[in-house]
Amino acid sequence: MARQQRAEESRSKLLMSAAEVFDERGFARATLSDIHNRAGLTKGALYFHFSSKEELAAAVVAEETSWYEEVDVAGPPLQVVIDLTHGFARALTRDVRIRASARLVLEHTYTEPDGSSHRAWAERLAELLLQAQQVGDVRADLDATAVAELIVGSFLGIQTLAQLFTGRADLEARITLFWQAMLPGLVPAPRVARFAPGGSPRVWAAAAQQEQEAGGAA
Repeated sequence: MARQQRAEESRSKLLMSAAEVFDERGFARATLSDIHNRAGLTKGALYFHFSSKEELAAAVVAEETSWYEEVDVAGPPLQVVIDLTHGFARALTRDVRIRASARLVLEHTYTEPDGSSHRAWAERLAELLLQAQQVGDVRADLDATAVAELIVGSFLGIQTLAQLFTGRADLEARITLFWQAMLPGLVPAPRVARFAPGGSPRVWAAAAQQEQEAGGAA
């Protein structure tokens, strides 16, 4: 049991150091020596868990959807869509694993990137948009899948621009502006005011509580 626990701790250290290195340097410039040295482990320990840099990158990308769990999805479907984009924005600004994963997916430089994490996000948003159409909150003449992919694509572009211009310091403000511009085209005019482009208060209350608990634990 102790050996298994040590192995799990080593793997966790490697994933965290890999995320830090990939976030800082990208896939092409990162080296396995950078990663295992930062983790304080030997090359042998790294190869015990991961056979290549590509496999390590894939493991980092696999963690990208972990931020889903932090978003309250109990509200109106369209508001949940909005809140998910803000949840992703918050995750990018505070979690190096999410930043590294996003960079790896966008770079398309490691073996056979399939964009599965972003595809899964688009599919989830499409489901929510269909639900929103059923209750009259999204225009019925719009293709939910196409709109979901537009939202995901726009988010990726917005976060990239925010990274280049401000180090993502204003990412959430940019996402709010996106929704202020987007909602009038998605929602029947009488219903636009029902939705909070800056995210619903319950989401920010939950996020604040999580951060307070994390600070207390530290």
